[in-house]
Amino acid sequence: MKDRSIVIRNVYVMMAYAFRALRATDSGPAETERFDHLHDLFAEILAQGLSAQVKRGLHHDYLRREEQLLGVRGRIDVSRTAMGRAVSPGSVVCSFDEFEPDTPLNRALKSVVVLLLRRGQVGPARKEALRRLLPYLEAVTLIAPSQIQWSRFSYHRATASYRMLLGVCELVVRGLLMTEESGDAVLSGWLNDEAMSTLYERFIREYYAFHHPELSPAARAVEWDYDSEASFGVEQLPAMRTDVTLRGPDRALIIDAKYYGTSMQSGAYGKLSVHSANLYQVLAYTKNADRQGDGSVSGMLLYAKTDATTQPDLDAVIQGNRIGARTLDLGLPWAALREDLEGVLTWLSA
Repeated sequence: MKDRSIVIRNVYVMMAYAFRALRATDSGPAETERFDHLHDLFAEILAQGLSAQVKRGLHHDYLRREEQLLGVRGRIDVSRTAMGRAVSPGSVVCSFDEFEPDTPLNRALKSVVVLLLRRGQVGPARKEALRRLLPYLEAVTLIAPSQIQWSRFSYHRATASYRMLLGVCELVVRGLLMTEESGDAVLSGWLNDEAMSTLYERFIREYYAFHHPELSPAARAVEWDYDSEASFGVEQLPAMRTDVTLRGPDRALIIDAKYYGTSMQSGAYGKLSVHSANLYQVLAYTKNADRQGDGSVSGMLLYAKTDATTQPDLDAVIQGNRIGARTLDLGLPWAALREDLEGVLTWLSA
C-alpha cells in the first residue's frame, strides 16, 4: 500500500516544477515534514509563501478611484460634481489613481486562504499560521472563489514570486472545490482527475525543461504530412500539439502524458489493452512529425500508475517508428521517481 505522505510530497514536487518555483522551493516543507492530508500541504505552502511575500512586499498597483471630496485630487468629474453639490455644497467628485494592494492577485490569495481556514482539513498549527497572516491582507477585498479570473493572471518580474502561490490557489479552487451553492463551500479530500491531469502534464514538461534544456523540451505543434498536390480542405484538419517533445542530436521523442483513474481498456473476452484513442493519437503525432520517414521520431504514452494489477507496458516498432506506453509511479520516493523520468531519455539513443 502506498505511503500517502510520499504521494503528497510528490504532489508538492510536481507543483514546484509545474509552476517554475523549483529554485525557491528546493528545500521547502515537503522535503522534511510528513503530510497526512493534501489540505495541510497547501496550507503550509501558502503560509510560508505568503509570509515571505509580506516581507518582500505585497503586490501593489494603481487602481482607479472616484470619491466626493472637499478638495481637488486628480481629475474633476464636472457633471457628477454639479449633481452632488445640492447634497454636499463645496465638494467635488474626483477621479484619481491610488497605489494599493487590493489587486486581483492578492484577492485570489486571500480568497483561498480564507477558504482553507473555513473549510479545509488543516491542522491547528497551520491554521494559526494562516490566521496570523490575514491582517496583512486587511485592505484586500474578499471575493468568492468562483469570481477569480485565472486566465487573466500574468507573471512578470514584479509578480514572479506569486506564480507558485497562485498555482496552489488555482489547484484548490479547480481541483478541490466541489460546490459553492448558497454561499457554502465543500472541499474534496483529493484533487479531481482533471486538475491532476493538468498538473501531471505540466510537471513532465517542466521537469525536462529544468534538467535537460539541451533537449529543447516544449509542447510543440505537429504539422500534417499531407500531399499538397492531391489534397483540398486541409484547413479542416484538426490541430496537433504534443504534451512534450524532446529533441536530441539525431532523434526526437514525443511524450503524451496521461493521468487516468483507469489506464487500460477492456476489450472482447476481457482482454486488457492500451487505450486505442491514446495509441492512435501518439502514432499520428509520431508519423507526421517524422517527415523524412527514417524512424528518427519515437512516441511514448506516459501514464501515471494506478492500483490496477495490469499496467501499460508497450514497446513496439510500428511502420518503422518506436511506439510505446509505460507508467510513472507517483507513490515512489522522489529519488526513484526521478530515476524513472531519466530512464525515459534512453529512447533518444535507441
